[in-house]
Amino acid sequence: MDRVQIISDKNQRSLKIKSEIQKKINENKVKRSNITIVIGGDGFMLQTLKKNRKSKKFFYGVNSGNYGFLMNKFSSKNIIGNLHKAKMITISPLEMSVKNNKNQTRKHIAINEVSILRQSRQAASLSINHGSKQVIKKLVSDGVLVSTPAGSTAYNLSVHGPILSLNSKKLSISPISAFRPRRWKGKIVSDRSKIMIKNLNPKKRPISAVADNIEIRNAKNVIVKTNQKIKFNLLYDKNKSLQKKIKLEQLRKETS
Repeated sequence: MDRVQIISDKNQRSLKIKSEIQKKINENKVKRSNITIVIGGDGFMLQTLKKNRKSKKFFYGVNSGNYGFLMNKFSSKNIIGNLHKAKMITISPLEMSVKNNKNQTRKHIAINEVSILRQSRQAASLSINHGSKQVIKKLVSDGVLVSTPAGSTAYNLSVHGPILSLNSKKLSISPISAFRPRRWKGKIVSDRSKIMIKNLNPKKRPISAVADNIEIRNAKNVIVKTNQKIKFNLLYDKNKSLQKKIKLEQLRKETS
């Protein structure tokens, strides 16, 4: 049986939690194998998953940050039992392919969203297609983002995008401060879609493309699609799954 691996952020609270969990594991047998416990916030979890994109391990997040949407609440008393009873969900990331103004192409994955952001005081001027279909001919805005269901309650929710169920097999395309057309609310498309975003005026209106927190500047064309070959196995405490967290956010949005 493989040992339980513990990875933690470097801050004091994370290291303290790591020490407590390690002590509990040393005192108790963990019946499940191939588990990596990740201690930190959502950003640290995203970073850890990307570093382990080829791993088939199960990742159990423990929140030591602020909100920790992707994480579990820490309980020193119940940590071993929670690990035994945790339920698994599997998610796939987006893959962003960016061609810059020097015709160089770079690729990165995004678990939450790909954001296209204006790079100067000028609003971005974008055209968006998915497959052979045009989503919008010309969007003048601060940018646009493409969100996965797992990321739909993050930046996407902040720009008033829709919250997607984990099993929806959809992606959300949401404008950021749309100027023209003002009333464009975005579009929900299949997670099998190949979304193409073109900068219509790269010289006067430069843009950046950001995969979660990795930025490529001076983007001309951006292609976004789900990488179905990559699977992240996430573990959540019983009755506190990521799906339930998303449903709770949906209810909050509907009543707000």
